[in-house]
Formats: sequence, C-alpha cells, structure tokens
Amino acid sequence: MAIGLALVGGTAVAVTGLKDHQKLGRPGIQATPIAGSSQMKIELPANVQDFTSSNVPEPKVEVGYFPKDTSYAGRLYESPDGFRVSGTIILMGADRTSIHQPAYCLPGQGWHIDEQQEVKLPIAGPRPYQLPVAKWTVSQRAQRPDGGKVDVRGLYVFWFVADNEESTSDARFQLYLFRDLLFTGVLQRWAYVSYFAVCAPGQEDAAFARMTRLITASVPQFQFPPGTARTSR
Repeated sequence: MAIGLALVGGTAVAVTGLKDHQKLGRPGIQATPIAGSSQMKIELPANVQDFTSSNVPEPKVEVGYFPKDTSYAGRLYESPDGFRVSGTIILMGADRTSIHQPAYCLPGQGWHIDEQQEVKLPIAGPRPYQLPVAKWTVSQRAQRPDGGKVDVRGLYVFWFVADNEESTSDARFQLYLFRDLLFTGVLQRWAYVSYFAVCAPGQEDAAFARMTRLITASVPQFQFPPGTARTSR
C-alpha cells in the first residue's frame, strides 16, 4: 500500500511538473476522435460468438467523478442460457485519475476479495500472443427478493493497456506512466479493460472458462496486438 501511494504521489508530481511539455500518447485500443469533444469513441463488440449484448451507459456516479476527457464503453453480454458478463473500457485522457483502483472499487460495491491471480489468455489472430490479465475471485452475501440471504461468488478479470504496454497491476501501470512521462515526455493514454460475472459457489471454474471464451474472442476486435505499428493518434 505504501509503495502504491508513493507511486501515485510521484506520478502526480511528474504530471504537474511536466504538464506544459507533455505529449499525449496513442491508445492501445481502437479509439476515434470525436469532433468538438475531448473524448474519444471506443466500443466493445456487440455480438461475440453466441453472446448477444446491450449497451450500458456510463453510470451517473462516474459521470460526475471522472475527468471530462475520460472515454467510456460498456456492454452487458448474455448467452442463450442466461449467463451474463459485463464488459467495460475506461480510457484516460490527459488526467490519469480516470483510472481507478479495483482494490477500492469492488469493496465499495460490497464485494470481498478472496483471491488474486495473474493468468495469461491466448489471443488468436494474424499475430497470436498471450495476454496477461488479473483474475480476482470475490464474494458477498446478497439478499434475495424474499428477504433471505444467499452467498454468491464473482469473477473479475481486468488489465491495463496503453501504446505497446500492458499491466495487470494499478501500481505497475502508474510506474510505467511516470517512467514514460519522465524520460520521453509522453503521457501514455492508458485504458482499463474489465469483465465481471456472478456465479454460484463452486461454479467459479466453469464461469471463468466461459468468460475466457468471450474475452479471447472479443479482444482482437478492439485491442491492438503488442508491437503493432500505428500512425494515427
């Protein structure tokens, strides 16, 4: 925690001190400038394999909290048998505070973090690669419509991505941001990509397998592979 706070503080000092000279980097995801806006158009794919989806607008609480140049995309995926996965992308602009810490966000929503792992997911395409992601298993005691209580489990899969850079750690992405800004003058435009699904206790492995299928099929549709040369900003 102390190291994380130090990194955040160091990054804040660097951003403030180099603000007049910094250059905003290119996103590591597909993003299109919006005329007359500091935001960018980003999208998650609507249909992935047997999953259909509906658009999820940015939550009102985040509209007031995020910097004005934050870009957002959210979709709720559902399979024919009713299994649901929510997907979200948050893309920062010139203000790094667009990217919040999962360790604070989940407990704030009533979830207890039981286990944290880093796993690699195989991403196919012309340039196949292994995508490192954070896989967190969470739990909470939820209330049923009849007033009773039931134990539920959740799987939260996320990662941070910028121009040819990836991280599964908030502290590490802050360190990369500070390093790039200090040595290159470029403020990398990081995106925070996450997927979340709820399941019954004991069904975590099966739920993660289904999430993996959704994630590995959707990532090539919005994220650039490592080492991809791009000319647009």
